[in-house]
Amino acid sequence: MSHNHEHHHSSTKNIKVAFWLNLSFSIIEFIGGIFTNSVAIISDALHDLGDSFSLLLAWYFQKVSLRKRDTKYSYGYKRFALIGALINSAILLVGSAFILFESIQRLASPQQPDAKGMLLLAIAGIIINGLAVFRLKKGHSINEKVVSLHLLEDVLGWVAVLIGSVIMMLVDAPIIDPILSIGIALFILFNIYKNIRSSLIVFLQGTPENIDAQKIKEAIKTTAHVIDLHDFHTWTMDGEYNILTVHVVIDSTIASLKETQLFRSQLKEKLYQLNIHHATIEIEYSDSPCDGDC
Repeated sequence: MSHNHEHHHSSTKNIKVAFWLNLSFSIIEFIGGIFTNSVAIISDALHDLGDSFSLLLAWYFQKVSLRKRDTKYSYGYKRFALIGALINSAILLVGSAFILFESIQRLASPQQPDAKGMLLLAIAGIIINGLAVFRLKKGHSINEKVVSLHLLEDVLGWVAVLIGSVIMMLVDAPIIDPILSIGIALFILFNIYKNIRSSLIVFLQGTPENIDAQKIKEAIKTTAHVIDLHDFHTWTMDGEYNILTVHVVIDSTIASLKETQLFRSQLKEKLYQLNIHHATIEIEYSDSPCDGDC
């Protein structure tokens, strides 16, 4: 539990650093895009500005997720972190659509950008966004993973701009600029779909992606005194904190309350090793009537 809490504190700090790095470079990028007359850089600046806003929201919601459980939210505030991830994805979706629209228009009448200026900005973009990705690459929360992925996309986008600027310095081909922009936008849209899908699975209480339900069932069944199990349900609060409820049928050799409590504690410890952080185990005997989905 304390280890999970440390992850959330680390996540908040990492997102905070990523926000300030991203916002600072977005301003530099906007100015550079205007001076170099590059639609790829200006569109990426808009994308980064949207990222900065969503990073700010992600930072806020990550801080909210650290609050302890109360009567209003009995499971705690962990799921608030996902709101930041969804908002982040929605902003990128709108930004990417705008980039595609502007880039397709520029294809019809390409303008020659300042290739040398693009080259310098691309190098700066790779370094600054690369630092942010390095900061977040070991993140555990969905928020961190979404933010890290977006910043990695920025790095890849700047690598594409770097290659394009070198080509345009050697060949008169201004059409490369909008083509690069379209490529970046399509790549972002593909990953937005994956991010939204992961967040919705959590909200809809789907089986967590980071656990093997079949392996957990086998672990329970192979535990001493266990005859069978049913009403097996798993979900996650935020992609990290996983919850399980299950009815376990045991033999009659465990009879006393003390033995039952010991059995339940040992089983919970076994489940914790399989990434289940909160388990509710209903004990039943083989000769008892079943009150669930048997």
